[in-house]
Amino acid sequence: MSQASFRVMAVALLILLAGCAPARHYQAALVLQDFAAAQGTSRLKRTTAAPQRQTMTYTVAGRSHRADLYLPGKLDACVAVGGEQARDASSRGKHCPRAAIVVVPGAVPQGKDDPRLTAFASTLARAGFAVLTPDLAGFRQLRVRPSDAREIADAFAWLSSRPELAPGGRAGLFAFSYSVGPALLAALEDDIREQVRFILGVGGYHDLPRAMRFFTTGWFEQEGKWHALTPDDTGKMVLLHASLDYLANGRDGEIFDRMVAQRMRDSHADLSPLAAELSAEAHAVYALAANPDPARFPELLSRLPEAMLADIERLDLSRHDLKPLKARLILVHGRNDNLIPYPESLALAAAVPEGQASVFLIHRVLGHVELDMSNLRSWRFWSEDLPDLWRLWRVIDLLLAQREEAR
Repeated sequence: MSQASFRVMAVALLILLAGCAPARHYQAALVLQDFAAAQGTSRLKRTTAAPQRQTMTYTVAGRSHRADLYLPGKLDACVAVGGEQARDASSRGKHCPRAAIVVVPGAVPQGKDDPRLTAFASTLARAGFAVLTPDLAGFRQLRVRPSDAREIADAFAWLSSRPELAPGGRAGLFAFSYSVGPALLAALEDDIREQVRFILGVGGYHDLPRAMRFFTTGWFEQEGKWHALTPDDTGKMVLLHASLDYLANGRDGEIFDRMVAQRMRDSHADLSPLAAELSAEAHAVYALAANPDPARFPELLSRLPEAMLADIERLDLSRHDLKPLKARLILVHGRNDNLIPYPESLALAAAVPEGQASVFLIHRVLGHVELDMSNLRSWRFWSEDLPDLWRLWRVIDLLLAQREEAR
């Protein structure tokens, strides 16, 4: 059976499970199929106009930013990015956005131009969203900093202020991985807090040091028991690159790059000769990244450069009061996530007002942010994948509902 046929069958199964299958439920199944297809073919692609993508600049409070804007159908079918007001509601056609969403990538070198993100944004545009993907320079450099939150808030402020893109003020945020933290901090900013209606986060964190302990050592704690997974090395790479803003010796960055290159060639390469060339502050970062013992983590963390520790504290959601958050929180996390462990999403949901967050734990088909499904004819699909697809369908159905709901 071809992959295309498999995905169509998966959609059909989800529609059957949905019961009466009103229009939104059906579209949620098509959106899920298109997410799984990425840049491949899908029914949603065959039945909707290709989204229009435009690179643009915008200014908020004197701060200039770049982003890509994705719109359903043709740009001139409903909106003019140059500044025309929205048409009368009665004249809004099928190419008009029904809601707006800022999609924030994780810390990846290609940033908003990562093919996975462009495919994802295009799917959301086909589903009726005006999608803005900001160009966050720090993310491209694998660096993390508190100012990321303000950049995300500016993107939302610009998008939500345009009635032709966010009709009725319907607007929210979609964030992946590390960016879930800055996205929540953005949603707490005074100028947009009341306007952010929803945040959908995939594979995010609550306690940043605890997440760091996992991606360096592979150990996490849940309900008083310790669990271990082999962590993705991406977290360690981000840690090394993020530290460069706090290191005075310019050679440290070159040595870190050589370390990464050497380990990419040989995962068991001895890095101690290179580590001996690092400055004292850089060696403290390396020691934390290389440490496999969770018991040593607090001591090694405390040795990081003082300014770096201060920024980690600012980005640590567990140090912020999340009760003032107004947005509805929809959290998705893979149980086998090997970059940020799933208890982080549970802790994040517990930190917001009761009833404001929904958490969906995906048992197999979702890793960190990537989907991986079995063949329809396999027992694993029926016993493990199908329940996961049902959970993901519910997530997308909740997201699509944000296009309709009044505040």
